[in-house]
Amino acid sequence: MRARFEWDAAKDRENHRKHGVRFAAAQHAFADPRRVIALDVAHSGDEPRYFCFGRVHQGILTVRFTYRGDVIRIIGAGYWRKGKQIYERENQIHR
Repeated sequence: MRARFEWDAAKDRENHRKHGVRFAAAQHAFADPRRVIALDVAHSGDEPRYFCFGRVHQGILTVRFTYRGDVIRIIGAGYWRKGKQIYERENQIHR
């Protein structure tokens, strides 16, 4: 089964401006077989939000998302140091 993704176009443009990442590229983090999924405790309210940490192109991408039925809705994405640290810790990558 193939995952389906969606996002807000205006939020995608803003994310690209601020973090240099388009949501179309961010969905590739989910294809990493070593990806790490974690609950985003700080931003979960009525709707649980999650992080996906996965390798995409030049590094480890952090993607914030939620589930809307059987669709993954991307909320934000960026190459952040904290996400890389979590990915390396969970995959036992020692530098």
